[in-house]
Formats: sequence, C-alpha cells, structure tokens
Amino acid sequence: MILASLDVEFIEYAMKIEKPLSNVLKWLSLVVVLSLSACAAIDDQSELDADSLSFEVEDNTAYLSGVLDSSLVSELTALLTENPNVTDLVLVDVPGSTDQQATMDGARLIRRLGLNTHIAPTGYVLSGGVDLFLGGVERTIGAGAGVGIHAWSDGTRINASSANVADPIHATYVNFYLEMGVPDRFYWFSLTAAPADRVYFLSPEEVYDLQLATQ
Repeated sequence: MILASLDVEFIEYAMKIEKPLSNVLKWLSLVVVLSLSACAAIDDQSELDADSLSFEVEDNTAYLSGVLDSSLVSELTALLTENPNVTDLVLVDVPGSTDQQATMDGARLIRRLGLNTHIAPTGYVLSGGVDLFLGGVERTIGAGAGVGIHAWSDGTRINASSANVADPIHATYVNFYLEMGVPDRFYWFSLTAAPADRVYFLSPEEVYDLQLATQ
C-alpha cells in the first residue's frame, strides 16, 4: 500500500502532526525507503540491518518488529512450523515494507492459517505494515498505538498521483483489500490522506469506519 521515504526533513513535520504517537521519537530518525509495488531499494544496507525483521514467541503469541522485506513469507513459515501453537501475531514497531508483494503474500498466509493480528499498545504500524496487519482473522489495536498511511510511490516517477484511475495497479491493491475484508474506499482514502513523503495517522473513528479492526 502506502510507502514513503522517511528522511531528516520528516522530523520537523512529525513534531507538528495532529495525531502524534507517544513513541514517535523512536522512529523519527529512521531513514528507510518504503514503496507500494516493487518498493524502492534501500541504499544503505546498514540502515536495513539496524531495523531488520525480528520475531519473539511467548506461549501462543508471536511478536514481530522491523521492516518487512522479501524474507517475510519464509520467516513466517519457519516461525509457524517451529511454533505450531501460535495463534496470535502482535505487531510491535513496523515502519513499513521493502517488498510489497511479499507483504501481501504474508498477509494471505496469516489469513489462510487463521491467525489473529494485534498492534501492541503504544506500538505502531506504518505503510506496508498496515497491509500485514489486515491479514488477521480478528484484528485489534492496543491503546495508544498508531496506524499510519499515505499515498504510494515506487521510488521512481510512478506514484499514486501519476497513475491513471484505470491503471491495473489500482485493481491489484483494491482486490487485495477486498480479499482481506476491507472496503475499497480504504485504498482510495490512503491515496489522498498524505503524500508519499508524509504519514497520516488514522483516528480510532477512522480505523473502525474503514473496517481495519474487527473489534
């Protein structure tokens, strides 16, 4: 869905945002290129490594943090093979995705296996992290958590504003959201909520109106 390049200039913007997160300072300095379709490559591998995907398992709950990348499906598969008792996936701090197709496939895997997804209290999911969250059969959001969206860009000249409304790329994402049980108006809303280099945090009312959470 929804990707952006979070850079130093975003710090000043974030301090003015109308819906701040209590832990926004945790990720203001993160410099990572996010994208909607192919997702632009991250130039500095060390930046990716610093916020790489990680899992922790406790009882029947798995906790996920970090950037969603091309290893997502294989890592989820390995995690659930080794921990077949897991029924719930908690997203703690997920700033986005570098591989949108892998993110969608990960969401479909979560749905196929009947897992529930949750956003940790005071945690956040941004951009492609929202798409992974939508894979849950039951989806809940903890108190103080942030759900951030924005218009997509593939890191080149192709972006939400330049794509014709009839472009097949729109159908790809609309169909994904419908498959997840989310109305297509969520996709169209995300395109106007914020430009690709900014983040719009949904209010609780918007989260439920757009049917992102099931409870």
